[in-house]
Amino acid sequence: MQNPSSYVHSNIAGFVNLLEICKNANPQPAIVWASSSSVYGLNTKVPFSEKDRTDQPASLYAATKKAGEEIAHTYNHIYGLSLTGLRFFTVYGPWGRPDMAYFFFTRDILKGKPIPVFEAANHGTVARDFTYIDDIVKGCLGALDTAEKSTGTGGKKRGPAQLRVFNLGNTSPVPVSDLVGFLERLLKVKAKRMVMKLPRNGDVQFTHANISYARKEFGYKPTTDLQTGLKKFVRWYVSYYGSGKKSHQ
Repeated sequence: MQNPSSYVHSNIAGFVNLLEICKNANPQPAIVWASSSSVYGLNTKVPFSEKDRTDQPASLYAATKKAGEEIAHTYNHIYGLSLTGLRFFTVYGPWGRPDMAYFFFTRDILKGKPIPVFEAANHGTVARDFTYIDDIVKGCLGALDTAEKSTGTGGKKRGPAQLRVFNLGNTSPVPVSDLVGFLERLLKVKAKRMVMKLPRNGDVQFTHANISYARKEFGYKPTTDLQTGLKKFVRWYVSYYGSGKKSHQ
């Protein structure tokens, strides 16, 4: 909300720049790119399936990712580019993004700082379909391995080309309060929770992936539950940043 143009710059302008280069390349590459589970927006049918509507984005970020999917359709249709969009569901793990909740929860719990835990209206649960990085990587490789060649040459389409979108999730949403509980046990520190109402700034109450299409097309099968994945993340975090706890030596 503070810097809307950054999303437009990366997800729309950046994506178009990439497609412009690819359409003129000879041979044209096949492209696998990152869409987002946020495109499901205010969709209430769960689990989210690739056939569901994605025309109600709840944030500008989601709207730019949805725009990317439409732009992919255009370049596929006009230039014969083979395009596969992957809708990632709350990816976490070692070397993750410090602005993601699981990451800064870990940092702030270790520092003894309070963490914001959101709840929906009427004390409703906020849950996410957390997907471990190794499972996402397997999905990316599956999409690459099954991507067909683009059909254009010299910027001209010679025949219909592949156009796909896949959910890559874990299929088991976990309440954010449970995530905090797992972190408390792994870090052996009690979190200072500040329970707050979910703001109307674009975060949705829950996400839940139906992954049957990716399973059918390239055998996508996530194997890491949140507890196991967080254990690996915390091990990495402490080895990389230190525990931040005072030493008694």
